[in-house]
Amino acid sequence: MSSPHADLLFTGGPVFTAGGGPATSVAVRGGRILAVGDDLRELTGPGTEVIDLAGRLLLPGFQDAHVHAVMGGVELNQCDLTGTTDPEEYLDRVAAYAAANPSHEWIVGGGWSMESFPGGVPAKELLDRAVPDRPVYLINRDHHGAWVNSRACELAGITADTPDPSDGRIDRAADGSPAGGLQEGAMELVAALVPEVTTADRIAGLRRAQALLHSYGITAWQDAMVCASNGYPDVADAYHAAASEGWLTATVVGALWWDRERGAEQIPELLAKRERFTLGRLRCDSVKLMLDGVAENFTAAMTEPYRDGCGCATANRGLSFIDPAALPGYVTELDAHGFQVHFHALGDRAVRDGLDAVAAARAANGFRDTRPHLAHLQVVHPDDVPRFRRLGATANLQAYWAAHEPQMDDLTIPFLDPALARRQYPFGDLWRAGAHLAAGSDWPVSTPDPMQAIHVAVNRIHHREDHPAFLPEQRLGLVTALTAYTAGSAYVNRLDDTGTIRPGNRADLVVLDRDPFLEPVTEIAATGVAMTFVDGTPVHGA
Repeated sequence: MSSPHADLLFTGGPVFTAGGGPATSVAVRGGRILAVGDDLRELTGPGTEVIDLAGRLLLPGFQDAHVHAVMGGVELNQCDLTGTTDPEEYLDRVAAYAAANPSHEWIVGGGWSMESFPGGVPAKELLDRAVPDRPVYLINRDHHGAWVNSRACELAGITADTPDPSDGRIDRAADGSPAGGLQEGAMELVAALVPEVTTADRIAGLRRAQALLHSYGITAWQDAMVCASNGYPDVADAYHAAASEGWLTATVVGALWWDRERGAEQIPELLAKRERFTLGRLRCDSVKLMLDGVAENFTAAMTEPYRDGCGCATANRGLSFIDPAALPGYVTELDAHGFQVHFHALGDRAVRDGLDAVAAARAANGFRDTRPHLAHLQVVHPDDVPRFRRLGATANLQAYWAAHEPQMDDLTIPFLDPALARRQYPFGDLWRAGAHLAAGSDWPVSTPDPMQAIHVAVNRIHHREDHPAFLPEQRLGLVTALTAYTAGSAYVNRLDDTGTIRPGNRADLVVLDRDPFLEPVTEIAATGVAMTFVDGTPVHGA
């Protein structure tokens, strides 16, 4: 007969129940929540471990609904340019990395910011100073562009006569020669030559990423690029190894990549991949469709044309990576097979295309429980805001981006139609319209720390910066933002026994180092994670 006592008891602090009523104690037995209340001492026994919250907030484990964990973990071991915007610091780091790795045929890494260079375009001559004799390939922080040196251009055969690919752009000097920046599909011209990251590298990257994400209280995530193509790395082997060997402690949903150069003929392959890569804590029943690019390099698909440096309208409305006319058919067939669709939709035209495709699937298949979601949502047309609720499509927010910074103020707002610029990251409008909200980081594009993103969702400004709030009418409340990063993402991940603290749910739990509800909202980002538990077992800090 099993013991009636709890294995684990949290007591002495507030419990975030997201509307489930006040509580100060949570009991756990067999990896599941046994009881939630104020006085659960009757459930303690000789073997019960008691954790005194001491006033710290207990909440469900965070879930990142859009992250690139393996990619981020691999990059932690490469030439890292994150944490600065100083071009000279970039060059110092590149030179130091090259000196420390003399056997590396290529210098590979990334994390640089477009704001560091005039017009967002880095010069190859700068990298030539740091590494003149080996090719260099450095992805920018949003992973939609790369910085290369002259040797890399030479090896790739990129000259003034090289045409831009249909899905990208070669940044050029006045004479037409390559300047040093490659945007979107043009990255593949050099990426195809870079030595392949090995399976062992990816496995090591996943181990690093899992430890880091657990340290931020993340107990589950959706990796937005599994079995990738179109120049992006395939990370499925690392997840398969982790799941089959039993060291994947997080629960992971893998979003299988939709090859944008192919059509519906790839769906049988996706069905086979779903079967192969669903085991243990890994489930691959989502499909990632990348509809457009990013605003900073003018590839996000917009309803209004981009402006030039003088403020005049251009002929460019961004790129549609998947034919909008064919997209509804693809999504309808995926939905019929029980796949969730996970859209990269950054511009308002891409958002509309994604919602139109969901509407077509709903009309053809009925409202199946496939839980489609659209990520990024930098610009959303007001006519499309209420469609999220009507169609049962989740708004997947990357809240950390919704703030004034040079990349926004210098490289985005001046080049957007003013009406579009006023519609950026409309979190408040989506919430008021009844949209279901989930949240993610897009790490390594930006920090994986949920509290940093929640801070911006609530304040619309980065922590301890002196910029004005960015479109402050789009702020969310702290309860709403926390719920998006817990229950909201759990819904998207189809992990219905997680995301809330209630009896019967899995004991995926996080103890913060304070109660942020007792602090000024301007200090939300100062909140850290003291302990993280998966199925009642500590994976960080305990």
